[in-house]
Amino acid sequence: MLSNLLIKNYALIKHLEMSPDAGLNIITGETGAGKSIMLGAIGLLLGNRADVKSLYDPKTKCVIEGTFNLSGYDMTDYFDEENLDFSNECLVRREISVSGKSRAFINDTPVNLETLRKISNQLLDIHSQHDSIQLGSNEFQLKALDAYANNDSLLKQYRTAYFSYKEKEKYYKELLIRSAQLRKEFDYDQFLFQELESVKIQSDELEKLEQELLVLENAVDIKEKLQLAHTFLDNPESSALESLKSTVLALTQAGRLVSDYDFLKERAQSCLIELRDIADEINQFQQNIDFDQSRTDLVQERLNTLYTLLKKHQVNSLAELLAIQSQLDDKLNTVINMDESIDRADKELQKTKSEMLRLAEELSEQRKKVAQPIETIILDRLRDLGIPNASFSIKTNKTDPSPTGMDAVSFLFSGNKGIQPQELKQVASGGEFSRLMMVIKYILADKRRLPTIIFDEIDTGVSGEIAIKMGKMMLNMAVNHQIIAITHLHQIASSGHAHYFVYKDHSSAKTESNIRKLSKEERIQEIAQMIGGHNPSEAIVNNARDMITQTD
Repeated sequence: MLSNLLIKNYALIKHLEMSPDAGLNIITGETGAGKSIMLGAIGLLLGNRADVKSLYDPKTKCVIEGTFNLSGYDMTDYFDEENLDFSNECLVRREISVSGKSRAFINDTPVNLETLRKISNQLLDIHSQHDSIQLGSNEFQLKALDAYANNDSLLKQYRTAYFSYKEKEKYYKELLIRSAQLRKEFDYDQFLFQELESVKIQSDELEKLEQELLVLENAVDIKEKLQLAHTFLDNPESSALESLKSTVLALTQAGRLVSDYDFLKERAQSCLIELRDIADEINQFQQNIDFDQSRTDLVQERLNTLYTLLKKHQVNSLAELLAIQSQLDDKLNTVINMDESIDRADKELQKTKSEMLRLAEELSEQRKKVAQPIETIILDRLRDLGIPNASFSIKTNKTDPSPTGMDAVSFLFSGNKGIQPQELKQVASGGEFSRLMMVIKYILADKRRLPTIIFDEIDTGVSGEIAIKMGKMMLNMAVNHQIIAITHLHQIASSGHAHYFVYKDHSSAKTESNIRKLSKEERIQEIAQMIGGHNPSEAIVNNARDMITQTD
């Protein structure tokens, strides 16, 4: 239940605080005193849109806080789903900064508006005379049917199955589209793959082939130059080797005379050995080089093939060509295996669809099962509330699967004898709507464990004995729920466990709206004034006292 409400700097409210009773709370006050402002502030706790223009003092932020006692209400799942810590005392806060920025908190943890709405809608239910639009909504009517049938758990299972089905349906359709696209490209991709595969590319062959071609194309010139180099090194008549041999011999002879020259001989000997190796290698290279036109043509052809493929696929290396070949292979295998994937996806889809339809049918049966009892109860209650000739029925039609099931629900109503019931949005008057919504809220109260229910002038269009019965209905609801009722009727006001009076304070430079809890005597006077105006007679005062005494 709402244990404390704090409103600061909102509209005409500078500072307002109240701690409602656990039972039936009555709020009265003159028109324009600020009752609707209070509801607007509470609406912010429910996630309604914030407006910087609503600040009482534009230089100070607005704060709305609701403290809820959740003892005995199993709401941990809602908090767990939003990764919020649960405690039996829950603090919901909304702030509007002077710049217009809005922030929301649950137990001092910042939350977005979606999370705020999800949690707050489990804490508060506000019903006003303007809910005729909501009552005429087929979505609301379906929710009412589910609430009476206690379908929360079943509906949750169905929604899980439904969204799983939609996800698998999307995947299946994407597979079909992809399969169709891939099949269009299959022949060309297969041609490209076979073309690359037939070439049998080696990742490092390009550089080797380019080097080999360079040698083949210059074979004659290279051979001539190598032969000339070998001649300079190793020629029987005059060569570098013969001269170096003579040098070694001369240094050897010098070393026999003076040992200090031996190291020169050894160095010259090393050069002779190295030079002989060079001469042998040059000779070997030049012997291995031959002009081979067929090999040249072969290498040139291979390079042309590789260059063409590189250009065709717009890459710069054979490694990239091999990567494309691998990608094409994967793509072709995907197409080859696509039928198997589609068949597997279809089986998963049908399995999920079957489960979804089973749960949808179970939901439908539960809804049909409670439709007749609801009709009977609503008609009985409407007769109690002064609509003796009312007709009310619940019509259900099958629809395509949706997040709420496969049922379209319509409440059909007529308040007059001999008039065919029609959809609510087409028939009921304001007073009839108020009483019909009151009855629906009444029968749903014990089906949905809401901590706090707020009625905003639900008594519009009723009076006398009917108002007394509405007050008794609220009292009955208050046994298991905290009820806050804003009313203009003394019959309902006299039914409350606690009575609050909203008024305007003009003592300061700027008018303020405020609220105070009435004592028993103040309450008697307020109800007397609601009956007889500002100066009620003693008889009216006594009547007001009797009315309160009867409900104490």
